[in-house]
Amino acid sequence: MSRLVAIVGPTAIGKTTLAIHLAKAFNGEVVSADSRQIYRLMNIGTATPSSEELSLIPHHLINRVNPDEDFSLAQYQELAYQAISDINCRHRLPLLVGGSGQYVWSILEGWQIPQVAPDAEFRYHMEQRAATEGKGVLYQELVRVDPASARRTGPNNLRRIIRALEVYNSTRTPLSQRYSRVTPPSKMLIVGLTTSRAELYRRIDQRVDNMIEQGWVGEVQRLLDKGYSLNLPSMSSIGYRQIAMFLQEKLSLAEAIERTKFETHNLARHQYNWFRLLDKRIKWFDIGNSLDSETASLIAQFVTDK
Repeated sequence: MSRLVAIVGPTAIGKTTLAIHLAKAFNGEVVSADSRQIYRLMNIGTATPSSEELSLIPHHLINRVNPDEDFSLAQYQELAYQAISDINCRHRLPLLVGGSGQYVWSILEGWQIPQVAPDAEFRYHMEQRAATEGKGVLYQELVRVDPASARRTGPNNLRRIIRALEVYNSTRTPLSQRYSRVTPPSKMLIVGLTTSRAELYRRIDQRVDNMIEQGWVGEVQRLLDKGYSLNLPSMSSIGYRQIAMFLQEKLSLAEAIERTKFETHNLARHQYNWFRLLDKRIKWFDIGNSLDSETASLIAQFVTDK
């Protein structure tokens, strides 16, 4: 029987570390469910696993496209299903790991993703409205036509707000109603990691500080030097625009770091809209407990169950 273990939760909670530990214990391979780690040249700011971590366990769907290449949810789903099927066929355990809610649930819930082509003119018009009227106006419009998508997207993700409005404009059907679902061809276990808000914020802040020490500023400078625009979806990743503003002498480095930490706190809170603590499908673990042994016991039972 095909099996799939998913490890989900907010950013900086420790998903990668746990995934590597479990993959080593259960002959597993990691399939990334991170919408930013798919891009090349952005390893520091997206917390892509280190070269040492990548050498320990096979990883899939990391560093696949350049920052200026289009990459859709439908493309991700197709590649992820291929990777999961291949891992199962080799009698290894696939571990779907990440905090990008759409990526995760498109796999676990078997979304049939609507094939609505991008409309460049509509997107440009929406971006202009956001610039002049504020993205809150577009969000309220989405609340009116597709409240379910609005709840999941939140008021700050302009790119996804515009995409949901684009689908509605093209089809007159809410995006949330166009995601029909089929049963994925795997037996699944979903492991969720959580902690107190104060501890999560501490971990986020420490990670941002570590990224700066690892050379994040230089990474952003190299991307700009290669001509990658800050208007690209890839460059909307938290921290890149803030550091670019420092490089353009519009912010001090301390201000850029503070804004990055604040925006990442917001992201973490929003991720709990995708991975709800009351969702009975998710087996939640507090990272302050005996995480490795408790999750290993759960997975041992899962992989031996008929």
